[in-house]
Amino acid sequence: MKRLKLGDTGIEVSEFCLGTMTWGSQNTEAEGHAQMDRALAAGCDFWDTAEMYPVNPVAKETVGDTESIVGSWIARTGRRSDVVLATKCSGYNEKFVREGQPVTGATLRAALNGSLQRLNTDYVDLYQLHWPNRGSYHFRRIWNYDPTAQVTTEIEDNMADVMQTLRALVDEGKIRAFGLSNETAWGTMKWNAAAAATGGPRVASMQNEYSLLCRAYDTDMAETAHNEDVTLLAYTPLAAGLLSGKYQKGDIPSGSRMSLNPDLGGRKTDRAAAAVDAYLAVAAKHGLNPAQMALAWTRTRPFTTIPIFGATSLAQLDLALGAADVTLSDHVLDDIAATHRLHPMPF
Repeated sequence: MKRLKLGDTGIEVSEFCLGTMTWGSQNTEAEGHAQMDRALAAGCDFWDTAEMYPVNPVAKETVGDTESIVGSWIARTGRRSDVVLATKCSGYNEKFVREGQPVTGATLRAALNGSLQRLNTDYVDLYQLHWPNRGSYHFRRIWNYDPTAQVTTEIEDNMADVMQTLRALVDEGKIRAFGLSNETAWGTMKWNAAAAATGGPRVASMQNEYSLLCRAYDTDMAETAHNEDVTLLAYTPLAAGLLSGKYQKGDIPSGSRMSLNPDLGGRKTDRAAAAVDAYLAVAAKHGLNPAQMALAWTRTRPFTTIPIFGATSLAQLDLALGAADVTLSDHVLDDIAATHRLHPMPF
């Protein structure tokens, strides 16, 4: 598997990232361990988790369980140094993490210390803010997004506070790099300004939703990422399983994400079904597995992109890992581009 640099940090990671959010809900500890073993054997050493995981559903009673599964694997194998490990700090939420507190310097430090304990490690390679305190247009909020209630001075003061803590955590050796998630171009620039003012870490990565069906990143964020050397960590690159085609005939496999979340977080729409049909036709035309085509496509983008994929079985994991060996021809890419123009924003 190819190696890539994470932003301008010098940290090398695999070109695909293993997502973990189903471990502790849809997957057992043993299944999580098996996935980590299999991924590492395939050269996928970049893994992403979060203090709020598992999901499907998110529950106060299970917060932190996914990190604990990663931590028990580290304790069992002793292979912490073989993995580039990323986790996230939650912000405002429905009281399932730290009673819903926003991210501040103090809450960030407390969150990291909790994650380190669960992960059985004394550092994380990439520490990310799961979403901004001020909110964002992600998670289908783009349809009525209104930033006019934001108070710039309050945002800047909070960023300075958090960045000073991040700088201290870097100095203490507890984190190696800093990343964002569910952020915007303006937010990215503001965080980098805070880093310049305080000597804290610049933004190395952006974990935003990105797939053939969700391409909001292609414009302002892509320009920002290129010029600021920010690596896109593309979550939900299969559009919550839609792009695999497994839901197209009305099938809802037992234990699948749709069986637990019927509208797939707002992604299940008639327009999305039509778009998936079109992409399935492209894959069939060129003799490609549609899930592997969708994953391989993210690696063709002009800005550095690493897809984060999850799996609930080893068969799904093997299929995703196999996408690293798929090369898309110009003919395939031309057909994908034409399909995107016909189905630009299906959810």
